[in-house]
Formats: sequence, structure tokens, C-alpha cells
Amino acid sequence: MPLQKPGYEEAIRRVILRIPRGKVATYGQVAAEAGYPGYHRQVVQVLRRAHGSLPWQRVLGSGGLIKVPPAEVQEQRLLLEMEGVRFRGRRVDMAAHQWEGIPRRRRPGSVSG
Repeated sequence: MPLQKPGYEEAIRRVILRIPRGKVATYGQVAAEAGYPGYHRQVVQVLRRAHGSLPWQRVLGSGGLIKVPPAEVQEQRLLLEMEGVRFRGRRVDMAAHQWEGIPRRRRPGSVSG
């Protein structure tokens, strides 16, 4: 487990709040976007401590798999479907619904192609 760094919880919360309706992110993606790669387990802990105050349904396991306790799987799937998220079997269609992350500022003089 990575060493606990001050401020990681708030950074993770901010990232989760930026995931728009109809989009999803993986635990690992949230951790990396927050500046804490490798903190995917801490993302889970932040979501648990939030007691529903974050859009928890938008955060999934790798490959779009729902990774919550069995009693919550149907609720998470229903909430996502209500946002327009499509599934392929048990997994979210990540090609259609994976959040692209926080836009990065371009460096001066850089060319996008």
C-alpha cells in the first residue's frame, strides 16, 4: 500500500465530483487523475466514507466491472442506466462511456494533432 500523503482524500473527492453524468471512471483512473497513481484502494475508502455524498456509481473496477458489495450491484447498475450508461453483459461499455479525464493545459508552443 502506498504511504498516506496529506491531501489525497480531497484530491480524490474533487476528481470524482468532476465525472459527468453518463460517464464513468475506474478506481485507478480516479487515483491517477488526482495525482496519486497507485491509490486505487484509497479511492474505495474515500467513497465508503462519503456515505453517498459523491456520485459513487460512476466509479468502477478496471474494464468497466462493477466492484461493489453484492447487495449494491443492482443499485449501481440502475443508477448508471438512468444516466444513459450502456452495458455489455456485466460490464459498462467503456468505449462509449469512459470519462476522458480532466483536460490538461497545453504548453505554449505545443501543437495538437
